[in-house]
Amino acid sequence: MTHATPNDPAAAIRAITDRIEAGLIEIRRDIHAHPELGFEEVRTAGVVAGELSRLGIPHETGVGRTGVVGIIEGGRPGPVLAIRADMDALPILEKTGLPFASTIEGKMHACGHDIHTTTLLGVAAVLKEMAPQLAGTVKLVFQPAEEGLGGMQAMIDDGVMDGPKVDMALGFHNHPDMPAGTFGFVRGPTLAASDRFDIVVKGKSGHAAYPHTTVDPLVAAAYLVTQLQTVVTREVNAMHPAVVTVGAIQGGTTYNIIPDSCLIKGTVRTLHARARDTAEAAIKRLAEGMLGSMRVTCDVSYRRGVPPLVNHDRVLDPTVAAVRAQFGDEAITQGEANLGGEDFALMAEIVPGFQLRIGSSQAGRRDRLHNSAYQPDEAAIGYGVQALSRAALELLG
Repeated sequence: MTHATPNDPAAAIRAITDRIEAGLIEIRRDIHAHPELGFEEVRTAGVVAGELSRLGIPHETGVGRTGVVGIIEGGRPGPVLAIRADMDALPILEKTGLPFASTIEGKMHACGHDIHTTTLLGVAAVLKEMAPQLAGTVKLVFQPAEEGLGGMQAMIDDGVMDGPKVDMALGFHNHPDMPAGTFGFVRGPTLAASDRFDIVVKGKSGHAAYPHTTVDPLVAAAYLVTQLQTVVTREVNAMHPAVVTVGAIQGGTTYNIIPDSCLIKGTVRTLHARARDTAEAAIKRLAEGMLGSMRVTCDVSYRRGVPPLVNHDRVLDPTVAAVRAQFGDEAITQGEANLGGEDFALMAEIVPGFQLRIGSSQAGRRDRLHNSAYQPDEAAIGYGVQALSRAALELLG
């Protein structure tokens, strides 16, 4: 067994990671071949629990329905650091042709959550051996249902932030726009609030040959969709990034009937609270105004999802310093925020949190997340294990 020494943590972490990396890749391939959607991660949770048991790490299953939480006690008292990985797959038909491709029709790990789960298992193995050097406690959080943005709330409802009470949180995500072995960070707001809206446009049905006897909800819906585009261009502060996207319009059944109603579905992504409030108010006002302009009524259901993910310097700075200490100054660079959503934000809203970007692209490939051909570089697992383990030592030093 490798025993870490306080004088050379980089070498110790590297040695442990080198020893376990091949086994981690086998676990990743097994999880990849058996993808499970949100709140269905029974088999995956079983793999996680089995590995934690093998490592001698106390853990609890069924947290947030299918989540798993492990605890590593340090050699000295101190704060509690939560490190979180997501476990769920996507409803995508895999087209990679890999020998360990999905064995379940229509389901695939196309966002790299198999990489995340395996990486955190590697971190668990490293920190279990190095626990005497930790001044505090590591809480290993294996989360279900990130893609539906419901898993973290379910875990919070089940007390994941308590017993012991979490003081700070560290998340991570693979990035196929960065080579394996590189890392990234963003200060402040990094990922967007993710909200959804449904608008039912109600008119009066009738024969398509006599539109003057009807109140056409389809024409009104089309007009409303174009008006919604002005929310970002004319109402939200141009310095506050925002997106309003209509993803579906559903109405009508055939060629010659004007229907009674039409449904509009959309999403709003914002990085700042003021932009979020402005967009919601504007959408509701525009929908209400359709009665006067197009004679239709609109029922609006606006549902706020996760808040923006705001990285906190208290966790960011030690983590960035840890990555530089482990890999060198050139290994990590500052990036830009984007308007994707991530329910790790719910953790970071309660305690200081930071999400590390871990490069995962293979040489010669330009894959994208949520793609049927997505193939991350498995070397990202070992690099991630080293970075996150060193960050834990820094944060609980």
